[in-house]
Amino acid sequence: MAKVSLILDTRKKSKSRITGLYPIVLKVFHKKNRLLRIGHCTSLAGWDSKNHLLRKSSVANNGLDHQKINAELGDKLHWAKQVVYELGDSIDQLDVDLLLDHIKVRWDSELDFEIKKKVENNITLSQWGSVLIKRKRAANVPGTAQWYQSGVDAMTKFNNGKDIFLYDITVTILNDFEAQQLSKGNSKNTIGMYIRAIRSIYNSAIKEDQFVPIKNPFDHFRTPFKARTKKKAVAKVKIIDIRKLEYEQEGPLWHAKNYALIMFYCRGMNFIDLVKLKVKNIEDDRLLYGRSKTGDPFSVRITESLRTILEFYLKGKQTEDYLLPTNYDGSTKHFQKYKSQRRRMNERLKVIAKDAGIEGAFTTYYIRHSWATIAKFMGISTEIISEGLGHNSLRTTEIYLKSFTNSVLDEANELVVS
Repeated sequence: MAKVSLILDTRKKSKSRITGLYPIVLKVFHKKNRLLRIGHCTSLAGWDSKNHLLRKSSVANNGLDHQKINAELGDKLHWAKQVVYELGDSIDQLDVDLLLDHIKVRWDSELDFEIKKKVENNITLSQWGSVLIKRKRAANVPGTAQWYQSGVDAMTKFNNGKDIFLYDITVTILNDFEAQQLSKGNSKNTIGMYIRAIRSIYNSAIKEDQFVPIKNPFDHFRTPFKARTKKKAVAKVKIIDIRKLEYEQEGPLWHAKNYALIMFYCRGMNFIDLVKLKVKNIEDDRLLYGRSKTGDPFSVRITESLRTILEFYLKGKQTEDYLLPTNYDGSTKHFQKYKSQRRRMNERLKVIAKDAGIEGAFTTYYIRHSWATIAKFMGISTEIISEGLGHNSLRTTEIYLKSFTNSVLDEANELVVS
């Protein structure tokens, strides 16, 4: 069977008398050896023989577009191997020189195909990203819109402030982007967030027939895993201590304490879902709402502790009125208002935590984590609470939670908040 590989031709006669560099060649073995020059040269130190790539750190490669050249080398090796594969047993009827001719024809045809695709796919990350961002803003999903924008901004900054064509996003580009982000001190969580946003924009363009990739780089690139962050759960005794705190009625800390307890009583409700609640979300003895992040419906039985707090906020209000003074309508227009509310809430939770003797950080997210962790320590089935918030994503936890009937969840909630 014929074999092809990329090597540096280090024969004395191949060395350039002017530059002292050696040519990178395709080595083809089919009964005999043949070397086919690719058009690029480097030094012995500039060639990574293990990965068949130019070394970026080599002096001989200064000024070269490593990403473009390495992508070209990878493509040419791939196409050469594809020719051998497609010929199959019929390759025995060819000599090595005729095999080389087939490879060169394939290179030319693939190059023409690539150029054609680039002309037909003249769309950039920012261009298609802006389409998705506008959609999300119009649908009042500003958080996702901001996520897309952060990915576009990070890649544009990496690309020296220039927008990048989707067809120019390669595995090499993604590896270099990750390395640059790490060198800046960004965490893998942050880098993963950027890359997932870029991937989502890229794949969306494919799905909507805006772009036809030659090879999807995300099929071969491993997105950095979100590191599991250790969260310190608040013990149930501390939740009880928060209940006992007394603040001036209707003052900022008084409201913040109530909001924290409502979130806890509602199985760790997210703050964004809390501030969007309306009177109509309360039906008989249940509080019904849809989670903003996923749209999943939630139904929580109102316990006595929760009812006591809600009664204050229900006074004199109509069905369409917002339940709480925060009254965020979920719109993109008022998203900054919501972010300010969340920031102030977390600032007040610091004061509440100190007053309750809670050490360390205490935010709206920790309320959610605490409910799940307390439930776990109380012996409630891990199938119900899905190991608290021990999963890599909150989405996984919610998938587990929503698979149980309301009665089972209500029983678990009663144990946690009573």
